[in-house]
Amino acid sequence: MSTLALAVRDSSTMLRRNLLHARRYPSLTLNLLLTPVVLLLLFVYIFGDVMSAGMGGTDRSAYIAYLVPGLLLMTIGSTTIGTAVSVSMDMTEGIIARFRTMAIHRGSVLIGHVVGSVLQCVMSVVFVGAVAVAIGFRSTDATVLEWLAAFGLLVLFALALTWIAVGMGLVSPNAEAASNNAMPLILLPLLSSAFVPVDGMPGWFQPVAEYQPFTPAIETLRGLLLGTEIGHNGWLALAWCLGLAVLGYFWSASAFDRDPK
Repeated sequence: MSTLALAVRDSSTMLRRNLLHARRYPSLTLNLLLTPVVLLLLFVYIFGDVMSAGMGGTDRSAYIAYLVPGLLLMTIGSTTIGTAVSVSMDMTEGIIARFRTMAIHRGSVLIGHVVGSVLQCVMSVVFVGAVAVAIGFRSTDATVLEWLAAFGLLVLFALALTWIAVGMGLVSPNAEAASNNAMPLILLPLLSSAFVPVDGMPGWFQPVAEYQPFTPAIETLRGLLLGTEIGHNGWLALAWCLGLAVLGYFWSASAFDRDPK
């Protein structure tokens, strides 16, 4: 069997293993999904009318349209925390040491985690998106091409954050530490343009919101879903995604190779 065929076979096996774990222990995924759903309902039904009025709208629909793209990306960040925890558990419970004694492709363990996490991110985004549609979100001005571009952005962003989460899981001594180390993946959206425009923030805080990966990705996704201009945010979002994916990959590969467990 060729090296490529071996890698594909073993990666598929590891992917099935991770998906089975997610199915048998759904509480972690459900707990991480709870945060964006609760924030969505809270901001729409408690603050929606006030925020829409500030944006010149007559009802909460204007704020729903503004809010949902940011929460979709926040959903990806929260879902990848589960990946960091899962990787850390594999490293500390000894299963990785056992895999290393077997005749399997070395990179298949990480590939299985990454592909499984991306699939979970997509399913989580679909779930949160369905809740958003149920409470009034509409994307009637987006074209088919913009919808496809939005889906591609979500997948690429999920891939980038997943590799970062894998690296965090590999360097964490236990699952609790992995969860804490990965918390920036859910905190950064709170400090971005997900809930209010950057221009409406205090001047000293605007650089914090602007110069981070979530804000350009949110602005790009918002423009694609609502059919509005995205300006330079599209290129910035793409650069952040590719940069984080490359950084996370090499960080994860290095940590995996030197870990003695």
